[in-house]
Amino acid sequence: MLKGKTALVTGSTSGIGLGIAKALAAQGANIVLNGFGDVESPKAEIAAFGVKVAYHGADMSKVAEIEAMMKFAADSFGRVDILVNNAGIQHVSKIEDFPVERWDAIIAINLSSAFHATRLALPAMKASNWGRIINVASVHGLVASAEKSAYVAAKHGVVGLTKVTALENATTGVTCNAICPGWVLTPLVQKQVDAKAAALGLSNEDAKKLLLGEKEPSMQFTTPDELGALAVFFCSPAADNVRGVAWNMDGGWTAQ
Repeated sequence: MLKGKTALVTGSTSGIGLGIAKALAAQGANIVLNGFGDVESPKAEIAAFGVKVAYHGADMSKVAEIEAMMKFAADSFGRVDILVNNAGIQHVSKIEDFPVERWDAIIAINLSSAFHATRLALPAMKASNWGRIINVASVHGLVASAEKSAYVAAKHGVVGLTKVTALENATTGVTCNAICPGWVLTPLVQKQVDAKAAALGLSNEDAKKLLLGEKEPSMQFTTPDELGALAVFFCSPAADNVRGVAWNMDGGWTAQ
């Protein structure tokens, strides 16, 4: 379905981003990966689908590096047809104790990077009258949790940015939508599980159940594969008129 298209997925060397990148590659899209840590393994996983894969290690908190990444993608493959803004970090603390530098970093990486990548991708998408911008927000783009002020503020901002992007391009072939997962067992969430287990003297499995039980009625984690399948749907002809949605995949979290 996506043969000949190019997808750039930020924060895609593991977790949700890699799951989405693999799902798009399975549909024939060439992939530009971005992120930290091990790079060769995710590159090999993508290449196994028989598509071209490239990597750019842009720090998503730095505008100049985002600009360099977008230029690299265009130089490598012609243009970015599908942009998945997924990069994100987390810090948990009460507002009065929240380190200012952590606030600034979360807003920069979780929200501002999506704006910068979007503004740079749009001209080529509009010129070809086809593009897909998929913002990985969070259930926290729809509801709040205590001690996550920066993350919740950033993800609410991502949902707002999604709506504006969709409206500004509503008469074109460019769509923009947000995915709002509940708990996904990524390295980011595993750290929260580990912290809860340590604080309460629980096994890791019991800590996972406790975490899910607090918020997610299904009592199961959403998987990167499931999120990847939703991203593929957003790129399909069936989603040509799906514009500006914040699609929660959260096991009933926001239905309560």
